[in-house]
Amino acid sequence: MSTRREFLARMPVGLLGAWAAAAQGGQASGATQEKAAGAAPAFNTSASAGPEVTDTTFAQAEKLARVTMSTAHREMAASNWSTSMAGLLERRTGPRTIALTEALAPATHWDPRRVQGVPALAAVNPVMRYSAAPELPLPADERAIAYAPLVQLAAWIRTRRLTSERLTRIYLDRLQRFDPVLRCVITLMAEPALAQARRADREIAAGRYRGPLHGIPWGAKDLLDTAGVRTTYGAEPFRDRVPKTNAVVVDRLDAAGAVLVAKLSMGALALNDIWFGGQTMNPWLTEEGSGGSSAGPGAATAAGLVAFAIGSETEGSILDPAMRCGVTGLRPTFGRVPRTGAMTLCWSLDKLGVLARSVEDTMHVLQAIAGADAGDVASVPAPLGFDADAEVRGLRIGYFPDWMKAPSGTAVDGHALQTLRALGLQARAVTLPDWPYDNLNLILFAEAAAAFEQLTLEGGLDALRAQSPDAWPNLFREARFLSAVDYVQADRFRRMVAEQMARLLDDVDLLLVPTMRDEMLVAANFTGHPALVLRAGFVEIGEARSDWAPDSAHPLPRFMPPRRVPYGVTLIGRLFDEGTIARVALALERRLGVASETPQGF
Repeated sequence: MSTRREFLARMPVGLLGAWAAAAQGGQASGATQEKAAGAAPAFNTSASAGPEVTDTTFAQAEKLARVTMSTAHREMAASNWSTSMAGLLERRTGPRTIALTEALAPATHWDPRRVQGVPALAAVNPVMRYSAAPELPLPADERAIAYAPLVQLAAWIRTRRLTSERLTRIYLDRLQRFDPVLRCVITLMAEPALAQARRADREIAAGRYRGPLHGIPWGAKDLLDTAGVRTTYGAEPFRDRVPKTNAVVVDRLDAAGAVLVAKLSMGALALNDIWFGGQTMNPWLTEEGSGGSSAGPGAATAAGLVAFAIGSETEGSILDPAMRCGVTGLRPTFGRVPRTGAMTLCWSLDKLGVLARSVEDTMHVLQAIAGADAGDVASVPAPLGFDADAEVRGLRIGYFPDWMKAPSGTAVDGHALQTLRALGLQARAVTLPDWPYDNLNLILFAEAAAAFEQLTLEGGLDALRAQSPDAWPNLFREARFLSAVDYVQADRFRRMVAEQMARLLDDVDLLLVPTMRDEMLVAANFTGHPALVLRAGFVEIGEARSDWAPDSAHPLPRFMPPRRVPYGVTLIGRLFDEGTIARVALALERRLGVASETPQGF
């Protein structure tokens, strides 16, 4: 080799320490020695740090990493591990520790647009056209008012048949009455909400109507920062956390005139439906959880406690409670809605979205909160279009025949497909390669464990209510032993999956899938594609559903006769094409006519 640098670059890391020691006349690796001018730095020459390891340590570690080393390789690695890795671990272990602030994003970020086969975004702003709200009289029954879709509430408020203050009081009363059963409220914001509502009424009376969200009460998943109001992440270590500023989404809804009435429950650190106040329950079946982690937004919207709610999804956290609680859930394209001021679980996966009672409701809210923000490096300026009156006939909808027949599919999925055919859509059978999609979760576990590193290392996870093997405390601790090499390989696999999704959605305009089908739930979240769940019918279940792994010590409630509960189907669209899936969903919602039924007792 012609140069010392080439020699170092090609030498195995384990040999560098031995070479350095020999070059220094037998000094121990890591010993301080003046270098000649122009000498290049070398790996494995840091001061020794960390605990002693032996070849037995590596033999045991091989079981975690699923690799095999020879005895000689183990001995060599063990002899210089304390110098080879010292510099890489110093950021965390010292002596020169570095604090990574909560808002600091990784230098690299996932951009689903930068994938082979994904078309460029349109340069023009498409139309946003909604259907006209029917001229309905204001009901005398406050329960009927509470369950009205956002578009109808907006019509009553705009014409001053209903004041924002009265509507806000209706929802505040319902939140207080039904929260003891549902456990969906973390912080009730009665006084600030009433002040916002009175301001909205004054503005509307003065002719300063801001639009369809003006005066509409809403609830926020408790990972959206609210200035001066605690934002707890549903987790014990943060239950007294009070931010100084609002999340960008909160500010945008405030600018639209919406009224924030409550911070709603979420599974602790955005996993499932258990938080420090207990388990959030499904209004349709109070013996089962509402689904997570947007548990409170799902339950509160379904029970008529808010007009709409903002939730978040990393991998199923909007679609799951929307399906189970029988509401409409919109998970936008990754990057569509800025996450500035929202809790980070996974920088390359987190998405903020909407839970509401109708398809058009979700698009009204999305229009208000979408758009890039400098505080979120993943957010992008992207055109948003939706036309409620546009024809759906001729659109190509892909479906997976095997999934429709599997336990994940239901008769409701099949009926929805038949209905779409009757609406004039062309149904095409599609497939995905039989790949190990769950491998992608290595990225989720690594990023989530990094986001809450201090909580893990300082023992704060012990305070969380859920401590099962499938809960974050165990998963974060296990993630400390994930392989960085496997992380990179999972990231490369992610690009393969994204390219496959691009090819799939080149042949069809959108997909219909059973909502909780594992392959698509994982794949489409990692590729960033938008999805919309809407109630399409009802099913009967003989056992409560759960997001948690089966636990023989705590069996789920069983029902005889079976219980009738709502069921939602999922439409998945192309990147930044929420308008098409919403247009098809609206046509399906109108034809099926099952969205208006409400849960008994609420």
